[in-house]
Amino acid sequence: MSQLMIVSMLVFFLLTVPVAISIGLASFLGIQVAGINWLVIAQQFYAALDKFPLAAIPFFILAGNLMQAAGISERLVNFAKSLVGNMQGGLACSCVITCMIFAAVAGSSVATTFAVGSILIPAMVKHGYPKPFAASLQATAAELGVIIPPSVPMILFAVATQTDLVDLFIGGILPGFLIAFALVLYVWFYAKRHHVGLQDGHNRLNFWTALNQAKLALLMPVIILGGIYGGIFTPTEASVVAVAYALFIGIFIYRTLGFSALSSCFRNTVISTAIIMFLIANAGLFGFLLNRAGIPNQLGEWLAQVFSDKYTFLLGVNLALFVIGMFIETSASIVVLAPLLLPVAVQFGINPVHFGIIMVVNLALGMITPPFGVNLFAACTVAKLSVDKILKPLLPFVLVSFICLLIITYIPSITLALI
Repeated sequence: MSQLMIVSMLVFFLLTVPVAISIGLASFLGIQVAGINWLVIAQQFYAALDKFPLAAIPFFILAGNLMQAAGISERLVNFAKSLVGNMQGGLACSCVITCMIFAAVAGSSVATTFAVGSILIPAMVKHGYPKPFAASLQATAAELGVIIPPSVPMILFAVATQTDLVDLFIGGILPGFLIAFALVLYVWFYAKRHHVGLQDGHNRLNFWTALNQAKLALLMPVIILGGIYGGIFTPTEASVVAVAYALFIGIFIYRTLGFSALSSCFRNTVISTAIIMFLIANAGLFGFLLNRAGIPNQLGEWLAQVFSDKYTFLLGVNLALFVIGMFIETSASIVVLAPLLLPVAVQFGINPVHFGIIMVVNLALGMITPPFGVNLFAACTVAKLSVDKILKPLLPFVLVSFICLLIITYIPSITLALI
């Protein structure tokens, strides 16, 4: 049964059947072959979705959509430019910093790409940066949306593996800062080498003016993350607070959220949430059937034989996840693979939170690598470029991100220091 399920799922992937449907069809084949009562489908769908932390997903998605519609991203861009815009390459650096701040509430890399990229990609092109470079930078910087908490993939990992979500959120802070710092360093070096960004300080607001304009937007991640880490509310409750805050400042303070904008935000949120929940339900059924067949134990025994220690295990997992991330969407990879790999990682003495961050960071790379990098397509849509035009400038960003991944992998204290 398990072999048929795995092979059929891969065949469906190759036939470009959507991931959630591929997993579901493979599960149905397994049920048919094993002669299991079909009622198990409804039972496992309900069991997979009947988890309180999952309620945070639609609210964080909605908060990100509201931030984008309310024009909060533009205020964050001006604030980031006030910090670094006066140096050569400052505009490109402000792209990274803005994505980092925006990510602290949105929890979605695609939302970050559209919200920030629609402002900064044209601005960078106007200041002499090649359009393919600007799109590559935006796609890469937006991956911070799933690394810096709150993060939808972290919520999925926590639910799939019963790992503490607050610890995962805290564990993602320093890795996110490390990647942001590395990207800033690279774009500064690029600007120096290619003599671009010499006029990045033009029309830059002074720090205090930009801070005054963005203070309410900057207060949002402070309230959300401070409330979570301070024990005032849970991550799920924090997601509701994020929505309430975004609605309040968008409607009553900035007055940029009208009925049509709200309608679009709600519609997009419902669509995104439905896709994720349908995926989780099918993955829950798939995981149940694999567990019933004893696949996790068999996989653990096989990996224990193949890898002699945790260092080679982590290297093997990173390489495998890097390739998988190129072809399978991040959420699908987490809900299917995390329950299988985490028990093996624990056997090797790897902290569950550390392993969770490794998975999230690694699979985030899949968002910027072809052929199915969602950030890549989003950035190309904003920049009005074909994907093949940005592959060459994208390679250094992938390399920088992968080096950061290896540092995060082999120096656990970066993840665990704040926990």
